[in-house]
Amino acid sequence: MMIGGYDLPLGRRTLIMGILNITPDSFSDGGMYLDPGAAVEKAALLVDEGADIIDIGGESSRPGSSRVSAREEAARVIPVIKRLSGKIKAPISIDTYKSEVAARALDEGALMVNDITALRGDRRMPGTIARENAWIVLMHMKGTPANMQKAPEYGDVIAEIREFLLGAITMAEKSGISPDHIMVDPGIGFGKTPGHNFEILRRLDEFRSVSKRMVIGPSRKSFVGSVTGRAPEERIFGTAAAVALAVAGGADVVRVHDVAQMRDVVKVADAIRGKN
Repeated sequence: MMIGGYDLPLGRRTLIMGILNITPDSFSDGGMYLDPGAAVEKAALLVDEGADIIDIGGESSRPGSSRVSAREEAARVIPVIKRLSGKIKAPISIDTYKSEVAARALDEGALMVNDITALRGDRRMPGTIARENAWIVLMHMKGTPANMQKAPEYGDVIAEIREFLLGAITMAEKSGISPDHIMVDPGIGFGKTPGHNFEILRRLDEFRSVSKRMVIGPSRKSFVGSVTGRAPEERIFGTAAAVALAVAGGADVVRVHDVAQMRDVVKVADAIRGKN
C-alpha cells in the first residue's frame, strides 16, 4: 500500500505508528520534545526502532486539557515536520483537528491527518484533506478532551461507536476524500470508562465491517493503570497486553509510545495470526 512515496505493508502485517508529542502537557511525555532538535532526534529514533508512521501532535488531548491556538500548535509542529520530511524512512502524520495546521503540515510533507474529532472540529478540514489527497484517521470521541471523561455513558458502546464511524466515513467520502485513504479509530480512552475500553478491545472484530483499515491507540492510557495501578511511564507491560489483543482483534495499525518494545509484541502477535 503506497502512502505518498512510501510502500507500507498495510494488511500484510500490523503497522506501528510512533507517537511524537510536541506539547508541554501530554499525559505521559509532556515537555520532553518541545525543542525541535530533541523532537527530530526522537522521530529518527522511533523510525530506527521500527515505527512505520510518525504521528506528530502539537496539542494535548489528555482528559481535561485545554485548546491551544492554531498559531501556537503550528509553531510547535511545523519546524519539526520541515526538518523530517523526506529525511526519515516513514510517512508523517499530523495529529490535529484544525484545518489550518493540517494544511501547513501537508504542505511541508505530511501525508496523513489523525483527527480526533473525525472531521467535526473544523468544517474546512474535509476540503483540506480532499484537496491534498491525504490520508485521514477518523476517530470516535464522546465530548471534547476538556469534558470527555466526566462520567461517559452509552446504551451500547460498540453499536454507538460503529454508527458514529460509519457516519464519519460517509461524510468524508461525500467531501471528496478517497475511500482508499480512510482509516478509523474507535478512540480508546476518549470519552470511555475503563470498562468501555476493555469491551472495545474484546469486541474489536465487530468494527471490521466498518472499515478495512483500523487504528488502535491503547498506549500507556489510564484504563491500563486502572488494573495495574502503575503510572503512565510504567505501563509498558500493560500496554503490551492491550496491543497483543488489538492485533488479535484485527487492528491494522497500533499507535504507541514505546516502539521498540511494541514492535516485538506485534511481531509475535502477527506470527500467531499467520501474518508475515
